Amino acid sequence: MNGMAKRALVTGGSGGIGAAICRQLGRTGHFVYVHANRNRAAADAVVADITAAGGAAEAVCFDVTDGSGTRAILETLIERAPVQILVNNAGIHEDAAFPGMSSAQWSRVVDVSINGFYNVTQPIVLPMIRTRWGRIINISSVTALAGNRGQVNYAAAKGALNSATRSLSLEVASRGITVNAVAPGIIATDMSSAVFDAATIAQLVPMKRAGSADEVASLVGYLASAEAGYITGQIISINGGMI
Repeated sequence: MNGMAKRALVTGGSGGIGAAICRQLGRTGHFVYVHANRNRAAADAVVADITAAGGAAEAVCFDVTDGSGTRAILETLIERAPVQILVNNAGIHEDAAFPGMSSAQWSRVVDVSINGFYNVTQPIVLPMIRTRWGRIINISSVTALAGNRGQVNYAAAKGALNSATRSLSLEVASRGITVNAVAPGIIATDMSSAVFDAATIAQLVPMKRAGSADEVASLVGYLASAEAGYITGQIISINGGMI
């Protein structure tokens, strides 16, 4: 590995956008921990992609909403070497109109995005601070900025993540660590293709197309690089001009 190579952890790294981010970080020479909750096989497939391309990666499985279990696994990783690039990408949808939204639908979405952010980031950040170099990138959503019917829970969770991004960036700015959020619009993944057809995309997106996971990954890769060292506390949209 080159001198700039770091250890990176991508939560939700087995999904569409997460997998693209993992491959991007692997291509740029970082050692990538590819996280999954239950889908170990998908994480292993991403690891195989990265190693086949000459990179280095390892699959890790834990539930980000389980604080003690997450901490235990992260501590074993940090004992080897600090994680200096963290991408908080884990998130779920439980869409419903608010009057009909169950308590469980509200709680699960908030739990993964917000408690998951705390459970993963908090054990990693002090060892990162000690290295005087770090990149924390939180994956948000256009929904947090513009709102969306049927996604009050998701908008609330990602909006809170944006606020946490801004506040944490102020705490660690003097330590060589940047904290930013990336807010994708409609990205072509298995999750979105079930929701948005071509006509809907043409109506909502000035560019008349969905974005690609690789386009999001390229932005994350830049924010994770040494060149992006003066960008912090920002919520950066990538949405084809939607807002």
